[in-house]
Amino acid sequence: MSVWKKLFTAVKGGANEAAEAIVDTQALRILDQEIREAKEELRKSDEALTKIMAKRKLSESKLSSLKSSIADYEKYALDANSKGDTQLALDCAQKVADLRAEEQSEQSFKDQFVQSEQTLKANIAKAKTNLKKLQQQVDIVKATESVQKAQASISAKASGANSKMKTASESLARIQQKQQERQAQFEAAAELAEDESGDSLEKRLQEAGISGTNSSASEELERILGKS
Repeated sequence: MSVWKKLFTAVKGGANEAAEAIVDTQALRILDQEIREAKEELRKSDEALTKIMAKRKLSESKLSSLKSSIADYEKYALDANSKGDTQLALDCAQKVADLRAEEQSEQSFKDQFVQSEQTLKANIAKAKTNLKKLQQQVDIVKATESVQKAQASISAKASGANSKMKTASESLARIQQKQQERQAQFEAAAELAEDESGDSLEKRLQEAGISGTNSSASEELERILGKS
């Protein structure tokens, strides 16, 4: 692979890493937006389900009314026939036939509403379950992200503190070294001063138990008496 190809590959890889970093940074924000959109769609689905349930209830009410009317006109037909009014009985029977046709049509509508209601309920329940799981996962991811950020911050601070401690320890060691050097200089200067004044030699003679220029009182008395 040529140098230019390697450079292009490296730049391409860097661009991909940068793009992925941006996506990762915005991932939680994107998830939150997607969850909000999903909740809005579920809200609309709930509204649609409510409308279908209302229509189903109206259809059931209408069917109940039709059944009641059919029963009434069947009774009217029987009453008319028992009184010998055949035409009235036929008219009532025709009314029953019309009502039964309307009942069948309404029953078909009601069955469609029931089927749509059941399907929509199942889909909404499944979607809500999935959304709840996703929300829980997002909450866990957010909590983990917060903990990891805190850990990274603590780790960085600890690293900085350790670095500062090391720097402070090194500074303290340098100060102690300088103090020891100055103390050694003071002691050397004191020794030089003693050598120059002769005090050092006298001190050494006294420490060795050898009398120098100073004599004891008894020695002085013997010297004086020896002169007489």
